[in-house]
Amino acid sequence: MVRKSDARARAIAAAVKLFRIQGYAATGLTQILEESGAPKGSFYFHFPRGKTQLAEEAIDGYVAERIAVFRSISADTTGDPQQFVIRLFKAFADEMRASDFRYGCLMQNLANELATMDAELAQRIARGFADSTEVIAEHFRGCGFAPARASSSAAALVAALEGARTIARLERTPTIFEALAEVSCRGCHAAAS
Repeated sequence: MVRKSDARARAIAAAVKLFRIQGYAATGLTQILEESGAPKGSFYFHFPRGKTQLAEEAIDGYVAERIAVFRSISADTTGDPQQFVIRLFKAFADEMRASDFRYGCLMQNLANELATMDAELAQRIARGFADSTEVIAEHFRGCGFAPARASSSAAALVAALEGARTIARLERTPTIFEALAEVSCRGCHAAAS
């Protein structure tokens, strides 16, 4: 029996990693192929539109994983906005430590580089942020936040998480996550009251 190739999945995983570390423009196809171990001949078979299609699929996979993490944390902290916030910041801090502070947010990196150059990718990135922010808002609504307050709190939390990731990368310490978790928890307490 012939084994189905995993070259496509390996190329996407390599692209996610490299885009998170060094961005889109600094990541070449040759580097993606070397990192993934995927044969060069299979790349255009799997991604006929080239690097742009690979970026689209990397974004989709990254967003799906991000949402799965958010939903898991939400399920573990049902009805408790403070613990939800603490666990989100902890998850981001743990990921930063595990990557030796090399990983940025794939969507943030690509948005910074491509938002003005590729409208389709910019829309996909915006949708990824909106979809993951909605998971947070949904949790907050389940904790009794008014709908508008849940949405604004979720948007602020995502901005804080992404900003914290950038600062942690620069400072090579997760301290900012702890500080922002504390401030965000105070905001959650006020919003739920």
